[in-house]
Parts: sequence; C-alpha cells; structure tokens
Amino acid sequence: MTTTIKDVAARAGLSVMTVSRVLNGERHVSAEAKAKVEAAIEALGYRRNVFARGLPGSRSFLLCMLIPEMIPAYAAEFQQGAVEYCRAKGYHLVVQPYRANDEAAADAVATALASVRPDGFLLTPPLTDHAPVLEALERAKVAYVRLAPTFDVERTSSIALDEVEAARQMTLALLDLGHRRIGFIGGPADHGASQWRLAGYRKALEERELALDPALVVEGLFLFESGEAGGASLLRLPDRPTAIFAGNDETALGVMAAAHRLGLSIPGDLSVAGFDDSEIAQLAWPQLTTVRQPIQAMAAAAAELVIAMAAARMPKIEHRRLPFELVFRGSTAPPKVLA
Repeated sequence: MTTTIKDVAARAGLSVMTVSRVLNGERHVSAEAKAKVEAAIEALGYRRNVFARGLPGSRSFLLCMLIPEMIPAYAAEFQQGAVEYCRAKGYHLVVQPYRANDEAAADAVATALASVRPDGFLLTPPLTDHAPVLEALERAKVAYVRLAPTFDVERTSSIALDEVEAARQMTLALLDLGHRRIGFIGGPADHGASQWRLAGYRKALEERELALDPALVVEGLFLFESGEAGGASLLRLPDRPTAIFAGNDETALGVMAAAHRLGLSIPGDLSVAGFDDSEIAQLAWPQLTTVRQPIQAMAAAAAELVIAMAAARMPKIEHRRLPFELVFRGSTAPPKVLA
C-alpha cells in the first residue's frame, strides 16, 4: 500500500497543508512541526509521487547541478553534499555535464530546462560568473544559487568563504615555519578562486615585508597536470622555493609528483600545501597540509537556499559565508636551511 501525504499528516498530528509546507521547504514553519514531519516520513518510508510533478504549475522537486566533463575533486564532494541534502528534503539532484566552453555551458542549461524542468540550479565555478548561463536562468525565471561568485555578487543568492583570508593564513603558517621562498601555483587568471588565493598569498608577504618574486608565481589550471608542470618549473629555478602553496589539492598533488621525480623529499626538501581538503588530500603520501573548505556544508546551504527560493516563487537574495580551517599534515615542516 502506497503511503500518502495524508498518512504523514496523520502520523505527525498535523494538517496536510502544514506537511506540504514542510516538504516544499517553505519558511514560517516551526522547528517542532518540521521535526514531526521528518520523523513521520522516516517511520512511514514516505516518497513523493513523481508522476504529479508533470502537472501544469507543479514543482518538479528536482535541482540541477552543472559540472564540467572533467570533474574537479571539490565538485565531486559538492555534488555528494547536495545529494544528501536533497534526499533528506524529498528532492532529487540531476547532474548535467557540459564541455568547458561558453556555448556548451549555455546549451546544458537549455537542455536541463527543457528535459527535466528543475525547480532550481546549483552553480559552481566557473559557471558562477558565466553571463550567458545566468541570463538564461533569469529569462526562464528559475531559482539559482552561486558558489563563490566573483562578479555582480548581489545578483542572486550565494555561498562562499573568505578565500583571501584563508590563503593569507596558510602563507603566514608557511612563513612561521621558517620558509622565505614560497612558490604559488594558482588556477586560470580569470578564475575568481585563483585571484582570491593569489591575493591572500601576496597579502601575507606584504605583511611580513617580503618582496614578491614574480618567478615564484605560476598560473595553472587547478589540475594535477598543471601542478606537476608548474611544480617542475619552480623546482628547477637556480634558487628554488623551499615551500609551494598550491591553489587547490589537485595542483598540490601534481607538485608532489614533480618533486619526487626530481629526487626531492617531502617535507624534508620541499613543503607543499593545498586548498580545499578534498578527499584526495588524505590519499597522498605524506598526507597534505591544506585549507579545509566545508564543501559538503556549502552544498547543503546552496540546496537549502534554492529550495526556499523555489517554494517562495520569489528571488529573495541571501549570502552565506562559511568558516574555513587550516589542516596541518605531514607535507609541511621547517626548511632544512632557513633562507
């Protein structure tokens, strides 16, 4: 026998209208009512009627996440966090891949809008700042939330952390270990995260009255391969760095691979730090010192905002900034000889 919303209401001791508001993520519902509905859903094993989603004016209870075909480690973790939150709220997450070019990204939005009619979109960099995508969503009057937008931040709701301060603190931590020649490998120059993390690195050097050496700054792609190439170029300098701060964990692992190929030990000859604290940070050997972003919490917050916006049928703007944490592991240590 199929469990209905009326069964949930009866079990929770609430009206069907109240249960519907809880299921739709609407505001102005008490915490007590939410708890009762969630307990009833769990006890009864209630699932929404997916066939009702096709009715005119109905919500689909689907959220869409656009991801590049080559999924960065943080994006995979973001996806996991969004899936878990959606599942808890009776939603499903649809993942729409796209090729890394402007036309393909806009086509991915059009395809998702036409095929699954999601209630909202979760946008991760670099699509957070991709004007054609944002314009397409606004024309369709679909809710969306951006992760770490760089431009026109007030345009819609967003989730972010203070990446400049996080990079500043990690650079200061390397300086406190005694390193003075610290390399930096970022991402693409037009990528917001790359700009913020480089700014934090520069800020820390300025704070300690150390001149920035342009030879120690390398542009990458936030990929293992560019970390490996950038790391090799830095480590072949006549006066090579004793530490490298990589713009993300994948880049950091590429740096570590380059160091090993050159016969350098980590952290004996070179300290390496990353950014994200994705799952791969603990798979490296030695394990990677990094900046921990609460990626799954960021995904849950983004999904929560999109669901609330879709339920309200109005674009209420809200910005949330989540905390970061420096995580010290075996890939960093004082240099053998202080510069």
